[in-house]
Amino acid sequence: MRILAIDPGYERLGIAVLEKLPKQKEMLLYSACVQTMKGLSHARRLLKIASELRKVIDEFNPEAAAIETLFFTTNQKTVMSVAEARGAILVEIARAKLPVYEYTPLQIKIAVTGYGRSDKRQVAEMVKKLVALPLSKRLDDEYDAIAVGLTCLASVHHRQPTTNHETD
Repeated sequence: MRILAIDPGYERLGIAVLEKLPKQKEMLLYSACVQTMKGLSHARRLLKIASELRKVIDEFNPEAAAIETLFFTTNQKTVMSVAEARGAILVEIARAKLPVYEYTPLQIKIAVTGYGRSDKRQVAEMVKKLVALPLSKRLDDEYDAIAVGLTCLASVHHRQPTTNHETD
């Protein structure tokens, strides 16, 4: 199964594409951190997120998408921007008619590290152990997207998608 995995963000969006074939280990096909420039208008930043996601979908033709649910912080402005970015992401996923699997930060940390209060460094270290990564510098958002994909691949056969656009 080929999964498009997303760590949603407004300033930085983590994207990964992972694949798991029967009786094989998960394989990372692509990962990136899309950054939007602060000088762009809000609408242009959302358009960049959607456009970059569309390119990845078109290139890798995933079978499903996995996305981290929104984690509410005390900064309402940040929450609103990330929620709007998440909306743009979900529109592109719907346009591609991909089933969507959503995971909380707690579910992702437990799936990847075995501990729900793991920090970003611990998640990144486990991702490096679970998936062969080409040598390159990665931002936390990219590791988080890979972790979302690993969570999905480990659990997809045990749950229904939160949205299934094939039946909409």
